[in-house]
Amino acid sequence: MSWKRLGVLGIGVTFAVAMAVSAGGAAALAAPAAHAVPAAAAAKSPNHPTFVVHRIGTRSNGTPLVTSKSPTGLPPSAIQSVYNLSGLSPTSGAGAGQIIAIIDAYNDANALSDLNVFNAEYGYASLSTCTSLSQSGPCFEVAEPSGKPSNNSDWALEESLDIEWAHAEAPAAKIVLVEAKTSSNANLYAAVDYANTTLDANVVSMSWGGSETSSETSSDSNFTHAGTLYTASAGDSGHGVIYPSASPDVIAVGGTTLNGCSGTSCAGFTSETTWSDGGGGISKYESIPAYQSSYTGPVYGASTISALTGGKRGVPDVSFVGNPNTGVSVYDSTAYDGQSGWWTIGGTSVGAPNWAGILAAGNAAGSTALQGNTAIYGGGYKTNLRDITSGTNGSCGTDCTAGTGYDLVTGLGSPINYP
Repeated sequence: MSWKRLGVLGIGVTFAVAMAVSAGGAAALAAPAAHAVPAAAAAKSPNHPTFVVHRIGTRSNGTPLVTSKSPTGLPPSAIQSVYNLSGLSPTSGAGAGQIIAIIDAYNDANALSDLNVFNAEYGYASLSTCTSLSQSGPCFEVAEPSGKPSNNSDWALEESLDIEWAHAEAPAAKIVLVEAKTSSNANLYAAVDYANTTLDANVVSMSWGGSETSSETSSDSNFTHAGTLYTASAGDSGHGVIYPSASPDVIAVGGTTLNGCSGTSCAGFTSETTWSDGGGGISKYESIPAYQSSYTGPVYGASTISALTGGKRGVPDVSFVGNPNTGVSVYDSTAYDGQSGWWTIGGTSVGAPNWAGILAAGNAAGSTALQGNTAIYGGGYKTNLRDITSGTNGSCGTDCTAGTGYDLVTGLGSPINYP
């Protein structure tokens, strides 16, 4: 079972939907019509975090049990065993000299202390607050470029997921949590701009999004700072595209299922297939970028990506585990409905910070194969991505089906043997 949570209005209002989900299967229950977001509210604050909470049981009052005093999800060592990511180890030293900016909304008052609970559990060294971003060694910092945000339990869990797993992938990097004052476009993009110009971040992670709009292309310039790579989650509602993952200037990350993984172990891992709720599709407004139009590898269902998408941007570019039934461990002490502690989390929110850490590790190691979409589509996929060739994220034929080569469900695949 998994529990999908969507932050609405950015003021702590949350909708919880209990869903029966098999590994790679479709949700048995959809959100009731009464949970629709009013158009005015969506326009005011269109972005929401893209995580899904795995349900581990039922409480005495009949509501979902979603936390535990000890981890119930996959640890870094299990994810490392599946993807062979050399940075994903407490002693790897990966990401040295890199700054990873995590962009989220609202305040997580316990961000650093929660990160250090995660570190202690999995053998990572404790982090301290940065005295300066030019200091040697890893550290952690919170930035609030638009002023002190209020607290929000949805976004606090998102923030814990993002900083814990970016750090796990690149333990020697500096992690800066940039908290937007609200989840509005204006505030979130101001946070991105802060990461660009003030932090000069090497990698920016965005585990959130909202519906595409006809004006979105005017926001693409937020993701073009020289020397910075951007990751964005592709969404958790099956076939369809959200922004900013639709931007041609970000690496859009879709979701997969790790078959044979269960609980805290991947000892029985057999294969990686699609996650039925992972986002992906054809952008309504973004034209196909050069790296997709020049791609010469196989494309599922068409001769070229341009033929597949009708000359529009295809999403996602890559993938990572997203199914909450094979979700990762996250520690978050901010109570939601009276629950806190260890959570098991899925969603494409898992992929964006992990990819950010992987890219930081790649930068530090001097690796090039996956360092941006031009490198990925130009040949990096051949050696350092696992092609996901089975599964669907909807009922729309080719556009909702994974197959050999590029597809609109998992892109070119998941990272392996990197950096």
